[in-house]
Amino acid sequence: MSTTPQQLDILEILKILPHRYPFLMVDRILELEAGERITGYKNVTMNENFFQGHFPSQPVMPGVLILEGMAQVGAILAYQTDPEAVADKLVYFAGIDGVKFRQKVVPGDQLHYEISVTKRKSRFWKMAGKAFVDGKLAAEAELMATFG
Repeated sequence: MSTTPQQLDILEILKILPHRYPFLMVDRILELEAGERITGYKNVTMNENFFQGHFPSQPVMPGVLILEGMAQVGAILAYQTDPEAVADKLVYFAGIDGVKFRQKVVPGDQLHYEISVTKRKSRFWKMAGKAFVDGKLAAEAELMATFG
């Protein structure tokens, strides 16, 4: 395992994740330490289709999509940690605990994700996820995932 954290651009992310517009919730991976942690971000723009209805007069990114972004970043960590085991399988949510939304995410924000592995057993992963805007905690959750 390399000691230098890995970075991934959008083209590399598209090779890993099956998600596509409008459901791709990560633009870049800044650091990836296989089996340990990952950081990445999404640029939140007014062009996002969900802002048409959430809410037209005061656009706010839906919390479930912030969680989806955390999950996608966590899935990249799983794929990059164990490519043979995960291979062409999909990573699925198995559960979410302790979700807290601390502040709104609005157009113009850059949503930074920090995900760390807390437990890993066979095909089951448990991760602590946090999302920040301008260094302030916007959301946090404990994510469980499996692949198959």
